[in-house]
Amino acid sequence: MKRFNSNLLFSVIVGIVFLFFAAPCAAQEIKVMTYNIFHGEQHYNNGKSNLDQVADVINQYKPDFVALQEVDSMTNRTASVNNDVPQDLVKVLAEKTGMHGFFGKAIDYDNGGYGEGILSRFPVQALNYDLPIPKGGEGRALLTIAHTFPNGKKIVFAGTHLCHQFPENRLAQAEAICTIFGEEDLPIIMGGDFNFRPDTEPHQVIKNDFYDAAEVVGNPENTISFENPRARIDYIFLSKGHNWNIKNVEVIRVNASDHMPVLVTLELKD
Repeated sequence: MKRFNSNLLFSVIVGIVFLFFAAPCAAQEIKVMTYNIFHGEQHYNNGKSNLDQVADVINQYKPDFVALQEVDSMTNRTASVNNDVPQDLVKVLAEKTGMHGFFGKAIDYDNGGYGEGILSRFPVQALNYDLPIPKGGEGRALLTIAHTFPNGKKIVFAGTHLCHQFPENRLAQAEAICTIFGEEDLPIIMGGDFNFRPDTEPHQVIKNDFYDAAEVVGNPENTISFENPRARIDYIFLSKGHNWNIKNVEVIRVNASDHMPVLVTLELKD
Protein backbone atom coordinates (compact mmCIF):
# COMPACT_ATOMS: atom_id res chain seq x y z
CA MET A 1 0.00 0.00 0.00
CA LYS A 2 1.34 3.46 -0.95
CA ARG A 3 1.88 5.86 1.92
CA PHE A 4 -0.06 9.12 1.81
CA ASN A 5 2.35 12.03 1.34
CA SER A 6 0.91 14.79 3.51
CA ASN A 7 3.81 17.13 2.75
CA LEU A 8 3.10 16.92 -0.97
CA LEU A 9 -0.60 17.61 -0.43
CA PHE A 10 0.22 20.60 1.74
CA SER A 11 2.54 21.99 -0.93
CA VAL A 12 -0.14 21.62 -3.61
CA ILE A 13 -2.73 23.43 -1.46
CA VAL A 14 -0.32 26.26 -0.68
CA GLY A 15 0.48 26.62 -4.38
CA ILE A 16 -3.19 26.80 -5.36
CA VAL A 17 -3.94 29.39 -2.68
CA PHE A 18 -0.93 31.47 -3.75
CA LEU A 19 -2.02 31.43 -7.38
CA PHE A 20 -5.58 32.35 -6.46
CA PHE A 21 -4.57 35.42 -4.48
CA ALA A 22 -1.49 36.41 -6.48
CA ALA A 23 -3.02 36.32 -9.95
CA PRO A 24 -4.75 39.64 -10.55
CA CYS A 25 -8.20 39.65 -12.08
CA ALA A 26 -8.01 40.85 -15.67
CA ALA A 27 -9.07 44.44 -16.23
CA GLN A 28 -12.53 44.77 -17.76
CA GLU A 29 -12.64 46.81 -20.95
CA ILE A 30 -15.83 48.81 -21.35
CA LYS A 31 -16.92 51.00 -24.23
CA VAL A 32 -19.65 53.58 -23.61
CA MET A 33 -21.37 56.30 -25.61
CA THR A 34 -23.63 59.25 -24.88
CA TYR A 35 -25.76 60.69 -27.66
CA ASN A 36 -28.46 63.36 -27.75
CA ILE A 37 -30.51 62.16 -30.73
CA PHE A 38 -32.78 65.22 -31.24
CA HIS A 39 -36.03 63.25 -30.77
CA GLY A 40 -35.23 61.01 -33.73
CA GLU A 41 -35.29 63.72 -36.39
CA GLN A 42 -32.46 64.93 -38.60
CA HIS A 43 -31.48 68.30 -37.18
CA TYR A 44 -30.15 69.59 -40.50
CA ASN A 45 -32.90 68.05 -42.62
CA ASN A 46 -36.10 68.50 -40.64
CA GLY A 47 -38.96 66.18 -41.37
CA LYS A 48 -36.69 63.16 -41.89
CA SER A 49 -35.96 60.41 -39.37
CA ASN A 50 -32.35 60.08 -38.16
CA LEU A 51 -32.74 56.64 -36.60
CA ASP A 52 -30.82 54.83 -39.35
CA GLN A 53 -27.93 57.27 -38.99
CA VAL A 54 -27.89 56.91 -35.21
CA ALA A 55 -28.01 53.13 -35.47
CA ASP A 56 -25.20 53.16 -38.06
CA VAL A 57 -22.93 55.04 -35.63
CA ILE A 58 -23.71 52.62 -32.81
CA ASN A 59 -23.19 49.59 -35.06
CA GLN A 60 -19.88 50.98 -36.32
CA TYR A 61 -18.37 51.69 -32.88
CA LYS A 62 -20.11 48.89 -30.95
CA PRO A 63 -20.33 50.40 -27.47
CA ASP A 64 -21.42 48.16 -24.61
CA PHE A 65 -23.77 50.83 -23.26
CA VAL A 66 -25.32 53.95 -24.78
CA ALA A 67 -27.01 56.82 -22.93
CA LEU A 68 -29.57 58.52 -25.18
CA GLN A 69 -31.16 61.92 -24.62
CA GLU A 70 -34.11 63.71 -26.20
CA VAL A 71 -35.88 60.40 -26.61
CA ASP A 72 -39.55 60.27 -27.64
CA SER A 73 -41.84 57.33 -27.07
CA MET A 74 -45.01 57.02 -29.18
CA THR A 75 -45.42 60.77 -29.66
CA ASN A 76 -47.18 62.51 -32.50
CA ARG A 77 -43.83 64.10 -33.24
CA THR A 78 -42.30 60.73 -34.06
CA ALA A 79 -45.27 59.93 -36.28
CA SER A 80 -44.70 63.13 -38.25
CA VAL A 81 -41.33 61.85 -39.51
CA ASN A 82 -42.26 58.14 -39.75
CA ASN A 83 -45.17 57.93 -42.18
CA ASP A 84 -47.73 58.93 -39.53
CA VAL A 85 -46.85 55.94 -37.32
CA PRO A 86 -45.79 56.79 -33.72
CA GLN A 87 -42.46 55.26 -32.75
CA ASP A 88 -40.87 54.07 -29.53
CA LEU A 89 -37.40 55.36 -30.40
CA VAL A 90 -35.52 53.20 -27.90
CA LYS A 91 -37.28 50.08 -29.13
CA VAL A 92 -36.52 50.91 -32.76
CA LEU A 93 -32.85 51.59 -32.03
CA ALA A 94 -32.57 48.41 -29.97
CA GLU A 95 -33.89 46.44 -32.95
CA LYS A 96 -31.56 48.17 -35.38
CA THR A 97 -28.48 47.58 -33.20
CA GLY A 98 -29.27 44.20 -31.69
CA MET A 99 -29.10 45.70 -28.18
CA HIS A 100 -31.49 45.78 -25.24
CA GLY A 101 -33.38 49.05 -24.88
CA PHE A 102 -34.80 50.90 -21.87
CA PHE A 103 -36.85 54.10 -21.74
CA GLY A 104 -37.09 56.41 -18.74
CA LYS A 105 -39.93 58.90 -19.06
CA ALA A 106 -39.30 62.39 -17.74
CA ILE A 107 -42.55 64.02 -18.94
CA ASP A 108 -45.75 63.31 -20.80
CA TYR A 109 -45.39 64.87 -24.22
CA ASP A 110 -47.42 65.08 -27.44
CA ASN A 111 -49.65 62.11 -26.69
CA GLY A 112 -46.67 60.00 -25.59
CA GLY A 113 -43.55 60.33 -23.46
CA TYR A 114 -40.21 62.12 -23.55
CA GLY A 115 -37.07 61.38 -21.56
CA GLU A 116 -33.98 59.20 -21.42
CA GLY A 117 -32.94 55.97 -23.10
CA ILE A 118 -30.28 53.35 -22.48
CA LEU A 119 -29.07 50.70 -24.89
CA SER A 120 -27.20 47.74 -23.40
CA ARG A 121 -25.50 44.77 -25.03
CA PHE A 122 -26.59 42.75 -22.01
CA PRO A 123 -30.02 41.98 -20.56
CA VAL A 124 -30.46 44.09 -17.42
CA GLN A 125 -33.15 45.86 -15.42
CA ALA A 126 -33.54 49.63 -15.27
CA LEU A 127 -34.49 52.14 -12.60
CA ASN A 128 -35.74 55.65 -13.37
CA TYR A 129 -35.48 58.59 -10.97
CA ASP A 130 -37.24 61.96 -11.24
CA LEU A 131 -34.92 64.94 -10.79
CA PRO A 132 -35.93 68.20 -9.08
CA ILE A 133 -37.13 71.28 -10.99
CA PRO A 134 -37.29 74.00 -8.30
CA LYS A 135 -37.71 76.74 -10.93
CA GLY A 136 -40.30 74.77 -12.89
CA GLY A 137 -39.97 73.91 -16.55
CA GLU A 138 -39.55 70.49 -18.12
CA GLY A 139 -39.23 67.47 -15.88
CA ARG A 140 -35.93 65.59 -16.00
CA ALA A 141 -34.89 62.04 -15.16
CA LEU A 142 -31.91 59.84 -14.29
CA LEU A 143 -32.07 56.35 -15.82
CA THR A 144 -29.81 53.61 -14.41
CA ILE A 145 -28.94 49.97 -14.99
CA ALA A 146 -26.55 47.56 -13.26
CA HIS A 147 -24.51 44.81 -14.93
CA THR A 148 -22.15 42.07 -13.81
CA PHE A 149 -19.47 41.04 -16.33
CA PRO A 150 -18.40 37.39 -16.70
CA ASN A 151 -15.22 38.08 -14.69
CA GLY A 152 -17.34 39.24 -11.73
CA LYS A 153 -16.82 42.96 -12.11
CA LYS A 154 -20.00 44.95 -11.53
CA ILE A 155 -20.91 48.44 -12.67
CA VAL A 156 -23.80 50.88 -12.73
CA PHE A 157 -24.41 52.72 -16.00
CA ALA A 158 -26.58 55.83 -15.99
CA GLY A 159 -27.91 58.40 -18.43
CA THR A 160 -29.42 61.80 -17.85
CA HIS A 161 -30.32 65.12 -19.46
CA LEU A 162 -30.26 68.18 -17.23
CA CYS A 163 -32.44 71.26 -17.56
CA HIS A 164 -31.72 73.61 -20.47
CA GLN A 165 -33.90 76.42 -19.09
CA PHE A 166 -32.76 77.40 -15.59
CA PRO A 167 -29.32 77.24 -13.93
CA GLU A 168 -31.05 76.72 -10.57
CA ASN A 169 -32.55 73.50 -11.91
CA ARG A 170 -29.22 72.27 -13.27
CA LEU A 171 -27.57 72.83 -9.89
CA ALA A 172 -30.38 71.10 -8.00
CA GLN A 173 -30.28 68.18 -10.44
CA ALA A 174 -26.51 67.79 -10.15
CA GLU A 175 -26.83 67.73 -6.37
CA ALA A 176 -29.70 65.21 -6.56
CA ILE A 177 -27.65 62.87 -8.76
CA CYS A 178 -24.81 62.90 -6.24
CA THR A 179 -27.29 62.19 -3.46
CA ILE A 180 -28.88 59.30 -5.38
CA PHE A 181 -25.47 57.73 -5.93
CA GLY A 182 -24.11 58.71 -2.51
CA GLU A 183 -24.60 55.25 -0.99
CA GLU A 184 -23.61 53.31 -4.13
CA ASP A 185 -20.44 51.25 -3.72
CA LEU A 186 -20.34 49.93 -7.27
CA PRO A 187 -18.33 51.76 -9.95
CA ILE A 188 -20.59 54.17 -11.83
CA ILE A 189 -20.34 55.34 -15.44
CA MET A 190 -22.70 58.21 -16.23
CA GLY A 191 -23.28 59.80 -19.62
CA GLY A 192 -25.55 62.54 -20.78
CA ASP A 193 -26.34 65.98 -22.06
CA PHE A 194 -25.78 67.99 -18.91
CA ASN A 195 -26.44 71.40 -20.44
CA PHE A 196 -23.58 72.93 -18.48
CA ARG A 197 -20.13 73.97 -19.54
CA PRO A 198 -16.92 73.05 -17.74
CA ASP A 199 -16.01 75.09 -14.65
CA THR A 200 -19.62 76.01 -13.89
CA GLU A 201 -21.03 75.25 -10.45
CA PRO A 202 -23.06 72.17 -11.45
CA HIS A 203 -19.99 70.76 -13.24
CA GLN A 204 -17.98 71.19 -10.06
CA VAL A 205 -20.72 69.52 -7.98
CA ILE A 206 -20.59 66.45 -10.21
CA LYS A 207 -16.78 66.48 -10.17
CA ASN A 208 -16.77 66.28 -6.38
CA ASP A 209 -17.83 62.64 -6.82
CA PHE A 210 -16.93 61.86 -10.43
CA TYR A 211 -14.07 62.19 -12.89
CA ASP A 212 -14.75 64.02 -16.15
CA ALA A 213 -13.32 61.46 -18.60
CA ALA A 214 -12.35 63.98 -21.28
CA GLU A 215 -10.55 66.17 -18.74
CA VAL A 216 -8.63 63.20 -17.36
CA VAL A 217 -7.18 62.31 -20.75
CA GLY A 218 -6.60 65.97 -21.54
CA ASN A 219 -8.46 66.25 -24.84
CA PRO A 220 -11.87 67.80 -24.14
CA GLU A 221 -13.59 68.68 -27.40
CA ASN A 222 -16.77 70.64 -27.98
CA THR A 223 -19.83 68.50 -28.64
CA ILE A 224 -22.41 70.98 -29.98
CA SER A 225 -23.17 71.93 -32.63
CA PHE A 226 -22.02 69.78 -35.53
CA GLU A 227 -21.83 72.79 -37.86
CA ASN A 228 -20.18 75.07 -35.31
CA PRO A 229 -18.78 73.15 -32.31
CA ARG A 230 -18.87 75.95 -29.76
CA ALA A 231 -19.53 74.25 -26.43
CA ARG A 232 -18.90 71.05 -24.48
CA ILE A 233 -22.10 69.99 -22.72
CA ASP A 234 -22.10 66.20 -23.36
CA TYR A 235 -20.02 64.19 -20.91
CA ILE A 236 -19.02 60.79 -19.64
CA PHE A 237 -18.36 60.83 -15.87
CA LEU A 238 -16.71 58.05 -13.83
CA SER A 239 -17.23 57.66 -10.09
CA LYS A 240 -14.26 58.32 -7.86
CA GLY A 241 -12.79 55.68 -5.58
CA HIS A 242 -12.35 53.11 -8.38
CA ASN A 243 -9.41 52.15 -10.55
CA TRP A 244 -10.27 53.41 -14.03
CA ASN A 245 -7.92 53.45 -16.99
CA ILE A 246 -9.35 55.75 -19.67
CA LYS A 247 -7.92 54.59 -22.98
CA ASN A 248 -9.66 56.96 -25.39
CA VAL A 249 -12.25 59.74 -25.57
CA GLU A 250 -13.66 60.62 -28.97
CA VAL A 251 -16.23 63.11 -30.19
CA ILE A 252 -17.59 61.48 -33.35
CA ARG A 253 -18.13 63.83 -36.29
CA VAL A 254 -21.61 62.86 -37.47
CA ASN A 255 -24.55 65.18 -38.27
CA ALA A 256 -27.65 63.12 -37.44
CA SER A 257 -28.29 65.54 -34.54
CA ASP A 258 -27.04 68.97 -33.52
CA HIS A 259 -25.14 67.12 -30.76
CA MET A 260 -22.25 64.83 -31.60
CA PRO A 261 -21.90 61.52 -29.76
CA VAL A 262 -19.11 61.03 -27.25
CA LEU A 263 -17.42 57.61 -27.15
CA VAL A 264 -15.20 56.52 -24.25
CA THR A 265 -13.14 53.33 -24.12
CA LEU A 266 -11.88 52.46 -20.66
CA GLU A 267 -10.80 49.69 -18.34
CA LEU A 268 -12.02 48.93 -14.86
CA LYS A 269 -9.14 47.48 -12.84
CA ASP A 270 -9.02 46.05 -9.33
